[in-house]
Amino acid sequence: MAVKPTLGYLKGCVMRLWTLHPKYLDARGLVALWREALLAQAVLEGQIGGYTRHPQLIRFRNSPSPVESIASYLQAVHAEAVRRGYCFDVTKISSIGCIETIAVTRGQLDYEWAHLKAKLSVRAPSWLAGLEPSSRPDAHPLFHIAPGPVAEWEVIYPDRAVK
Repeated sequence: MAVKPTLGYLKGCVMRLWTLHPKYLDARGLVALWREALLAQAVLEGQIGGYTRHPQLIRFRNSPSPVESIASYLQAVHAEAVRRGYCFDVTKISSIGCIETIAVTRGQLDYEWAHLKAKLSVRAPSWLAGLEPSSRPDAHPLFHIAPGPVAEWEVIYPDRAVK
C-alpha cells in the first residue's frame, strides 16, 4: 500500500521555488529547494491536497506540461547537487524529458537575487562572500528571462526590493 506524503512537518513553512540558478544556494538552501520542489511535484501530480493554490506553483501550472516542467526543474537541482557531491535520489523525479522553457521576468529574477543575498547575509555570510558579484545572475535552466517587473504572485519583502 502506497503511503501519501503528509504536510504535517511543513506546517508554517514557506515554499520557495527559486528562479535563480541553484548554484547560488548554500547547502541548506539547496537541500530545502530539493524538498520543496519534490513537494511541488507531489502537489502537481495530485498526490497531496495541501499547497494546491500556492503562488509558487502558478508558473508551473501555466506551463503546457506542469508535471514535466517541475520534473525538469528538479533535474537541474539534482545536477547541482551531484556537482557538489551530494546524494539526492534522482528516482524521486517522476518524469524525465525535455520541456520548453518558461518565461520569467527580469524583475522577478532581480528581486529573488536581492532576497537570496539578504538571506545568505544572515544564514551563510561566508557562502555569500564566495559568490561572484553579479547584478545579472543566471536563471535556473528551466526559465528564460523576459523584460518585466516582479511577478504578481510574489510576496514582496520591502527590505529586499530591488533598487
